[in-house]
Amino acid sequence: MIRSLVESAFQTGCLSVESEGLLQQVLATKCWKEQDLSALATLYNAVRAGQIKREASSSNVLMEFPLPYKSC
Repeated sequence: MIRSLVESAFQTGCLSVESEGLLQQVLATKCWKEQDLSALATLYNAVRAGQIKREASSSNVLMEFPLPYKSC
């Protein structure tokens, strides 16, 4: 799910409030794959660089990056 949300943000150029909320919910489960974190890191970098805009805030800061890695 993380990768599809990231892909959607890149397609639209915007991380919607709904998508960001879903990302937070998925990350709260503390269950993800290495590819998910790679996609999320790419999204973080794009938001910081201004390539992806956030609906939720004028700030470019996303939620905390999930560590440590846990696979399910």
